[in-house]
Amino acid sequence: MLNTPRRSILMFLSLFAFCSQLQAAERPNILIIFTDDQGINDVGCYGSEIPTPHIDQLAKEGLLFRQYYSASAICTPSRFGILTGRNPTRSQDQLLGALMFMSDIDQNRGIQPGETTIADVLQQNGYQTALLGKWHLGHGTESFLPTAHGFDLFRGHTGGCIDYFTMTYGNIPDWYHNQRHVSENGYATDLITEEAEHFLKDQQTTDKPFFLFLSYNAPHFGKGWSPGDQSPVNIMQARGDDLKRVGTIKDKVRREFAAMTVSLDDGIGRVMSSLKNNGLDQNTLVIFMTDHGGDYVYGGNNQPFRGAKATLFEGGIRVPCIIRWPGKIKAGTETNEVAWALDLFPTICHFANVDTDGLTLDGKDISGLLTRQTPVGTRELYWQLGPHAELKRGRWSALRQGDWKYIQDAGGEEFLFDLKADPYEKQNLTQSQSTKLTELQERRDTLVKTLTPQVKSIAP
Repeated sequence: MLNTPRRSILMFLSLFAFCSQLQAAERPNILIIFTDDQGINDVGCYGSEIPTPHIDQLAKEGLLFRQYYSASAICTPSRFGILTGRNPTRSQDQLLGALMFMSDIDQNRGIQPGETTIADVLQQNGYQTALLGKWHLGHGTESFLPTAHGFDLFRGHTGGCIDYFTMTYGNIPDWYHNQRHVSENGYATDLITEEAEHFLKDQQTTDKPFFLFLSYNAPHFGKGWSPGDQSPVNIMQARGDDLKRVGTIKDKVRREFAAMTVSLDDGIGRVMSSLKNNGLDQNTLVIFMTDHGGDYVYGGNNQPFRGAKATLFEGGIRVPCIIRWPGKIKAGTETNEVAWALDLFPTICHFANVDTDGLTLDGKDISGLLTRQTPVGTRELYWQLGPHAELKRGRWSALRQGDWKYIQDAGGEEFLFDLKADPYEKQNLTQSQSTKLTELQERRDTLVKTLTPQVKSIAP
């Protein structure tokens, strides 16, 4: 028979373990599936000819958004926005364009200490955190890696794209296990999926809830290497078997893009099966979205919306988003409420019972919309793209206020649209609505001054 002190200690430990398990059960696991360069017409349930049955299944089991926006129309700022819950214009290094893996300047730019991520906050509040796949928020030093920004585990790459078969950027290694470069062979989409399956299996042995940012690089083009030119080259990297599955698509580049998309969809199906097989699916909040609109040059499609990646027309920033949580979010529903990627930080913290006091967040807690269909009200959303000489991109800005949207493009041309009457942005109202134009111009100028940090000058 145990003596009284030892029995008391064991009873305390048992009670502590029970409370820990109860706390984990009450707080949901969080899985964000974030895909790359996948436009709103590149997902089956949004009308695409590309079959995506596993993504479509998420829509059947959850809530599909019709007016959901990314934080940017370019990879790096889009990721900064979703992970920090802050407008990318606030970033210390002015991350308003794509960080370039081989640029000397960009070796010293990225997400900085003090720019708090959702992973930081959840990690500090008892969550197991992991980022699997694409990072693109800094490279070159350990201080820029995900493990320095709240992620317990990192498996993936830091550049904007990668060779799908060699896990290199051109011929430069860019595949990490935490802070260490490793050699990997296979197919990038499968490797990311396999890492997710391993991570989810491991969750059976812990009483912590988890936060998994599953950041696929697909269906973004690959970054191959041209021996003749001794330089990296953008290349579609579909596998032969996947090409056969989409053989009815006539356009060659679109067919290659579709093949990479069906492979991605397979991976998402495997991840969802792993959730179920490990007993995790009922208490996991699953969020599927894309980083921005598709690129028509490389097979993407944003129709019927105007514009594409790297523009601030709807086609560049209105993206697919589906959120699933069995028993909490009604299955098979849709919403036309306006929401965006910056809303995820405060919403996740609400569900995780995490205090966000003291943090400057630019999104809104939309938990009521998800679980009770509560309207979120009139929104004001602001976007800014920085100039990028290497990619021949100029500065853009856009402001959505209610149903009105103002845009100034890289050439200085201005646009004003009433999105309720003209969601496809066909009728420019700058001449007939001069008062509204001036109002939104002035508000845009105020937001630039308010959001842009003063501690660093804007990079040229």
